[in-house]
Amino acid sequence: MKPLQLIFSSARRYRSALILAAVAMLALVGVQLLIPWVIKILLETIKAAGAGLAAPDAMDRVWKLTLLVLAVYLARAGLQFLGSYMSHLAGWGVVADTRKYIYTHLQRLSLRFYHDKQVGQLMSQVINDTELFEQLVSHAIPDVVVNVVTFVAVTAVLFILNWKLALLSTIPIPLVVVSLRVYARRVRPAFRNRQRELGDLNAVLNDNLSGIREIKAFTREPHEAKRVHQQIDNYRQSLLRALRLMATFQPFVNFTSSLGMLIVIFFGGRLALQGRLEVPELVAFFMYLDMFYAPVRNLSGAWEAIQSSMAGADRISALLKEVEEPHNVTGSVDIPDRAEGHIRLESLSFEYNAGTAVLEDITLDIPAHKAVALVGPTGVGKSTLVSLIPRFYDVTGGAVTLDGRDIRQYTLESLRQQISIVLQDVFLFYGTVRENILFGKSDATEDEVLAACQAANAHQFITQLPEGYDTMIGERGVKLSGGQKQRLSIARAILKDAPILILDEATSSVDTETELLIQEAIEHLMKGRTTIVIAHRLSTVRNADKIVVLEDRKIREMGTHDELLKLDGLYRRLYSVQRFADSEATVGGVSAF
Repeated sequence: MKPLQLIFSSARRYRSALILAAVAMLALVGVQLLIPWVIKILLETIKAAGAGLAAPDAMDRVWKLTLLVLAVYLARAGLQFLGSYMSHLAGWGVVADTRKYIYTHLQRLSLRFYHDKQVGQLMSQVINDTELFEQLVSHAIPDVVVNVVTFVAVTAVLFILNWKLALLSTIPIPLVVVSLRVYARRVRPAFRNRQRELGDLNAVLNDNLSGIREIKAFTREPHEAKRVHQQIDNYRQSLLRALRLMATFQPFVNFTSSLGMLIVIFFGGRLALQGRLEVPELVAFFMYLDMFYAPVRNLSGAWEAIQSSMAGADRISALLKEVEEPHNVTGSVDIPDRAEGHIRLESLSFEYNAGTAVLEDITLDIPAHKAVALVGPTGVGKSTLVSLIPRFYDVTGGAVTLDGRDIRQYTLESLRQQISIVLQDVFLFYGTVRENILFGKSDATEDEVLAACQAANAHQFITQLPEGYDTMIGERGVKLSGGQKQRLSIARAILKDAPILILDEATSSVDTETELLIQEAIEHLMKGRTTIVIAHRLSTVRNADKIVVLEDRKIREMGTHDELLKLDGLYRRLYSVQRFADSEATVGGVSAF
């Protein structure tokens, strides 16, 4: 869906508010048109009184005009409030709906999309660019409608008062139209550049605040401060370029509109001196003339808001064009209740980019309730391989089957409900310990949570936290150690209770004592589940039912630990190297790590 289609589609939900706003604004135009006419009647009354109209009758008319103007001002205040509030109600409603739509779209995008994207840029598109739509719905479009109606209505009144003067007063209008077209060609790229620089600033700030520990550890504060300051200056310069165009355009419109006043002063004054135009009519003409050019000036401001909004829409359009992750295919079905867990990879191949294979001709049978370990050099494609099972990516060749059926024939949601994943780099959300554990099963009971944490060897350290399970752990779990975060991740997986378990180097980068606790927790987690383990430390996969050795995009060896050692191939070499490294890292029986 294109951004403007999205905006107007969302606006339909707020049609009642928009209709009320439009009625109020149009009524406001009619009310404001009364004021100059009242002044004209007042001047005619004063002139008539000088010509012999009885004073009481004249004063009575003045009283009535005064009360009429009071009613007009009260009505104007009420209509201004109604029009403003209802247009803002609709505008911010559209912004909120658009943000929801974009976020839902972001959730549906493949992980491939996020490989080279900055979080700050995406946040800027969701928040800053969509905020510009409020200007479009609440200000620009209503202003255009109201000012066009005002322009037409005032033009009609001017022609009723004096058609010759009315024609003369329209002479500067072509200049305004030409300037609008020139302005539009220049200002939209400027606003688009401004939004891009704002996104870059958000991205740099997000990176630096997320990596503040690394910045301090490497004493990079001066360098990073300089980088952020430079980005702030870049945004300021892009903003000033857009403002400079605005600052040039507005005075030009004001000047050209004032030319009409000069024309009326000369020719209107001449007609009045010749007696061909009454003074009350001339005064009323001047007042209506100001109302005639006010829409012209206001339309320039509305045009500015439209161009700014369109600049934001251009950036969002690029985001909405991104291809979403694999969809449910036609005829896909839900996995009934709980899968058995038999996984088979059949002649599987995968490419991130066309022509560059990451995996080739992978055939592997993983029986239900068995544990299979994937090992091999760094970058060989182990994590990519397990990412194909929950369909984070779709295979480019071959197939992945679950219980004898291609996983693409299952709905994505039901497929992923069958899989628990424990990663090396654990992500914990800002919130309490309990909220992070419940991420695995939001409707779990307190007893289920406690049981999961005990099985994950996490209950003891959780109860020692300041507020136990209600302790706020900070963004990404910064208040916890690596081992503690890992055990919370395992507790989350235990609570989900999925029949298929993927462990991606879940015990790397922790001390020996913590590794033993995690290993014990993993043994609880693996019971009765089909388990795929990616292991950095080969000692942790000795008991796997099958070990698969990957190299150069293919399976090179396969078997049990003892079988692979007898082969005297890649696995034996990797195992020997690690045993030697471990012995070197241990001094007097105590790990150096």
